[in-house]
Amino acid sequence: MFDFISAIILGIVEGLTEFLPVSSTGHMILVGHLLGFEGEAADTFKIVIQLGAVMAVFILYFKRYMAMLKDLLKFKFAEKKKLNAIHLVLAMIPALIVYLVFKDFIKDVLFGPGAVLIGLIVGGVLMIVASRAKRTITSEETDDITYKQAFGIGLFQCLALWPGFSRSGSTISGGLLLGTSQKAAADFTFMISVPVMLGATVLDMYDSREYLTSDDLVLLLVGFVAAFVVGMLAVVTFLNLIKRLKLEWFALYRFVVAVIFFFFLM
Repeated sequence: MFDFISAIILGIVEGLTEFLPVSSTGHMILVGHLLGFEGEAADTFKIVIQLGAVMAVFILYFKRYMAMLKDLLKFKFAEKKKLNAIHLVLAMIPALIVYLVFKDFIKDVLFGPGAVLIGLIVGGVLMIVASRAKRTITSEETDDITYKQAFGIGLFQCLALWPGFSRSGSTISGGLLLGTSQKAAADFTFMISVPVMLGATVLDMYDSREYLTSDDLVLLLVGFVAAFVVGMLAVVTFLNLIKRLKLEWFALYRFVVAVIFFFFLM
């Protein structure tokens, strides 16, 4: 598939970019292109190792997940001002449906450097629009988010199936446009990242099982561990950063990356 150094490099790239609205998948596709790491197995690798970084989020929000699981087992969903499992399910459904319907198109057409560069630009424009839009904040904290807002954020998450758009960039932008604070949108974005990426990993590994060898699985593990370790070091700092900095700064970074890689790759 490719060597261990490339696996570690991509794991580091994933761990550093997963928690910022800059598209970790897009960065891995661009870096993978420079490394000559492309193809069906490579695309699966770029999806699977994201779970490594996301597991850092699971550890960070462990108590919250356990509380939600406890409420789920007790069928406690009616409490006001409390995020629960239904919010997560509502946010997951749209992207899951779109992925199942268009997964071949996504991998065949959108997992290329040209599509990523366009995604970086268009996603950056969306972030600027969302940040500057006049709105009334109705959900200051994560527990204030309504079922309607959760589903709406899930619809915006569908944009993240286009590498370069960024899952966090799309969902935080959606949250802002739907009346949540940036802090609440960021928290909710990372709360739903664990079940979303777990599902994406399982589905993609199953779909790509015929392309994967035992050597590929070893390198998947190397990339997963690298992403997890770097993610653990970065998660708290970057989550605080994304809650405080305006989305325009991340959009500017995306534009710069798109321009630089345009001259490198085109």
